[in-house]
Amino acid sequence: MTDSAHVRQRDPGDGNRDLSYPPLPEALVVAVYDNHTHLEIADGETALDYREQLDRASSVGIKGVVQVGTDVETSRWSAEMALREPRMLAAVAIHPNETPELDAAGTLDAALAEIDALAARPRVRAIGETGLDFFRTAEDGRAAQLRAFEAHIAIAKSHGLALQIHDRDAHAEVISTLLRVGAPEKTVFHCFSGDAEMARTCADLGWYLSFAGTVTFKNAAPLREALAAIPRDRILIETDAPYLTPMPYRGRPNAPYLVPHTLRAMAEHLETDVALLAAQISSNTELVYGSWNDEPVSQEQGSPYRPAVDPADIA
Repeated sequence: MTDSAHVRQRDPGDGNRDLSYPPLPEALVVAVYDNHTHLEIADGETALDYREQLDRASSVGIKGVVQVGTDVETSRWSAEMALREPRMLAAVAIHPNETPELDAAGTLDAALAEIDALAARPRVRAIGETGLDFFRTAEDGRAAQLRAFEAHIAIAKSHGLALQIHDRDAHAEVISTLLRVGAPEKTVFHCFSGDAEMARTCADLGWYLSFAGTVTFKNAAPLREALAAIPRDRILIETDAPYLTPMPYRGRPNAPYLVPHTLRAMAEHLETDVALLAAQISSNTELVYGSWNDEPVSQEQGSPYRPAVDPADIA
């Protein structure tokens, strides 16, 4: 597989959306990790090669990312890129919104078997993103989501990997499933979207909550209350790039180099020093995924990827 394989173009959505990448923020004094990003998705007026994305991130104090797959193809891409890029680890999974169609086609079990095989590869450190999404999936697709979620949990536990959870409008069902089948030792709620009560429940159970640019949004007071409600050794940070760009650039293309905006907003809300919070989050991240230096990378280098669709050609 080449670097260009399976690169996807983000739907530009609103035709009035600003497609320019924001400027570099002030660099962090203490570096952190972006523990959830999708560098295979092209966005912006000029799509950035993943190495340029990582170079920008390194320049402002982001020392590594977890590149997250959402289907077999992007999971393969994530695993292969992590094998050659020292600043990248991989997570592999079938996104919950992909599972009903696969189930209907009779190919879900084969896809899950492929994820199980990818989970054994070097520098794959998490199973994700998996979980439940009752916002985009109708009632008739939820059984497939649940079956796949349970299978992903089993894969994470069998390989001793972290679990990255996608939870949208399914808080109670996600938690009850984890309690019923047994959560992996290291469980992360990607882009946490619950309230303070749910945050405390998750933290009490030893799970981690990862906060994205949404925590900076003006209408996200409940999310900031959740952040303040948990011990700091349960906090992680992410971009979910190219989505969920933090303020003051909401709506523009997101990228790992914009993590400092989210981190500074979190520190301000917690009334703590940015460097102290960065050190804590960096430590938390390494406890969940291990060191980015634990396994060597391949010396093989492919050509930089290019978007499957040129953003300039999209109306």
